[in-house]
Amino acid sequence: MVYKDLIKEFCKSHGLDIVRFLPCQSCNDVENYFQYRKENGLINEFEEKDIIVRSNANYSMENAKTIISIAFPYRYKIDKSSNKFCVSKYTLGEDYHKVVKKYLTCISDFIKVKLGGDAKVFVDSNSLPERYIAMKCGVGFIGKNNCIITEKYGSYVFLGEILTDLDIEGDKPIENLCGACRNCIEACPTKAINGSENNKDNNSNICISYTSQKKDLESFWFPYLKNSLWGCDICQDVCPFNEKAHYSNIVEFSPKPYMLDLNIENIISMNNEEFNRNYRNLACGWRGKNLIIRNAIICEKNVYGVVKNRNNIASPYVKSYYDRLLKGKKFII
Repeated sequence: MVYKDLIKEFCKSHGLDIVRFLPCQSCNDVENYFQYRKENGLINEFEEKDIIVRSNANYSMENAKTIISIAFPYRYKIDKSSNKFCVSKYTLGEDYHKVVKKYLTCISDFIKVKLGGDAKVFVDSNSLPERYIAMKCGVGFIGKNNCIITEKYGSYVFLGEILTDLDIEGDKPIENLCGACRNCIEACPTKAINGSENNKDNNSNICISYTSQKKDLESFWFPYLKNSLWGCDICQDVCPFNEKAHYSNIVEFSPKPYMLDLNIENIISMNNEEFNRNYRNLACGWRGKNLIIRNAIICEKNVYGVVKNRNNIASPYVKSYYDRLLKGKKFII
């Protein structure tokens, strides 16, 4: 069997059935897109700022010949909840950074040991243009909301990449099927999704999923969090391709029961031990305990319309946001 077949067979044995390949030089035509976004202030703090590095995979691995792009589905079937608070679906289970890296490392080891190749893994915030890569090799197409939309799992997928020095035939892109649909554009509360050509003017800096993670959050954004303590799924929830999308079979992404029934009082009052036990190993844990508590007191005010009396807030960081909420409200309970 050729390298491609062996790698795809190995991935399938680990529950991964969307695995595509792209020659490294195929990323070079994305420079103008990133240059435009950089010049117009549309790149956020998590993105690689060096356009040359970002558009050329060989800066990340000099001897690389092929990029392997893999989709990791994460949506599980969950019952509707009466809970007033929520988080984005991607943070209901284990931290995807760790999970995806674990799978990619396993595949990388297979390439090194069984196929005799060199390999390097990449997860999320890295120098590679992962959605562009996934689009070019047919993992999915890029929707108007900038998400990769796969045929089987919709947009509820994480992406991971492996660079290898093995010379593997590339795959073809698939047709973009968004057509005239404007569901995500019209549903986006902040107009971060604007329907621009090739999404070049979409602004992740005003996306709620991004702003909910900002360490310094302007008061203007408080109402936009609504009842979500972390992230936003609005543009994905309204996407037609997610209506009948298959659920994930990756057990690490199965939701933690307490994440489906969020207790706002417990979250606001949690100590370091409770944070480490419940949230440290989730995707929402990387910013630390106090940012989650900050979002919780903001969401509490959004949901109930009042600011509760909380004189026992120990963190100066959280207290500063609590005080800002008080200034915008005339009464406390």
